[in-house]
Amino acid sequence: MKIIIINGPNLNLLGKREPEIYGNMSFEEYFDSLKVKYSEVDLHYYQSNIEGKLIDKIHEVGFSFDAILLNAGGYTHTSVALSDAIASVKTPVLEVHISNIYKREEFRHKSIISKECIGMISGLGLIGYELGVNYFLKTKNS
Repeated sequence: MKIIIINGPNLNLLGKREPEIYGNMSFEEYFDSLKVKYSEVDLHYYQSNIEGKLIDKIHEVGFSFDAILLNAGGYTHTSVALSDAIASVKTPVLEVHISNIYKREEFRHKSIISKECIGMISGLGLIGYELGVNYFLKTKNS
């Protein structure tokens, strides 16, 4: 199974940025532990702060990968173009958020991309990505 995690803006600062919300571990450290735990999965990771690059990556992998875990960061709440990109590909996309977007500012309560995703994991910290991988592994043969 081939799965990519795509992280959007500011998620390159995990481990440094607002540790009370996002924790103290960098995503690269966490991703390395995921690759060890799921050695049978062909796991990939991509991060960009640029909306167009996220869209390009979804287009690039959206017909050849088995699954996408997407944390669009702030673009979750603003990007019609990202939502359209998700709708344009056949690879299923699971929306992931480290923090509980419903316990944060009001503008974060609305996800523009949710309607194009198969589901959402929100507020469970970095373990949300692991839960997403597990979901795809369990539903692979369904």
